[in-house]
Amino acid sequence: MRQSSVDQGFRPPQQARSRESLQKVLAAAEHVLASQGFEEFTVAAVAEQAGMSVGAIYRRFSGKNQLLYAVKDQLLGQLESGVGDALGSAEPGLRGVVGAFTRALAGTFARHDRIFSELLDSQRTEARDRGLQALATIQRDFVEAAQPCLEEIRRADGDQAIRMMSRTIIGSCVHRAASGRFWADGLSWDVWASETTEMALAYLESA
Repeated sequence: MRQSSVDQGFRPPQQARSRESLQKVLAAAEHVLASQGFEEFTVAAVAEQAGMSVGAIYRRFSGKNQLLYAVKDQLLGQLESGVGDALGSAEPGLRGVVGAFTRALAGTFARHDRIFSELLDSQRTEARDRGLQALATIQRDFVEAAQPCLEEIRRADGDQAIRMMSRTIIGSCVHRAASGRFWADGLSWDVWASETTEMALAYLESA
């Protein structure tokens, strides 16, 4: 079951104006996290970036940790929906499915390149669980989308190979986001997606 912000004591607003205000806060929080890092991330810094009072932030969030969780929950939700939509509209065949999967991952991480590494570095137990749940969701979606392509996989262990490759792609993506500041590979996310697609197909199509 998807863990949500409600589980963290935060209830998303129902009114349109309140939802717009929430998005303003979360956008400000993401900006502060990306530009200043986790150590400098404070409610006061977010309030200043959002042009709001500190009290207005605290009326919605209990503090820094709950605000961080809300940012991560929103980004992971975007990852889940982005992958699901991409796989749902993928070109038929194994190449179409694998390519759609890697491009969807790359697209989400590229848009939030700096913030993901900070969130990965600052994970509390509940946030880590939410992250693992999101990774399990996108792996499931990939495996389901790849099932009709089993006849294109030359390996005898086709189903297992799909699962192995899904974990490898996801692991590569997360590792790249976490280590990019210190261990850059010199690739853009688009190139990473293209190269990863070719490696995945070489594995899946090998006898």
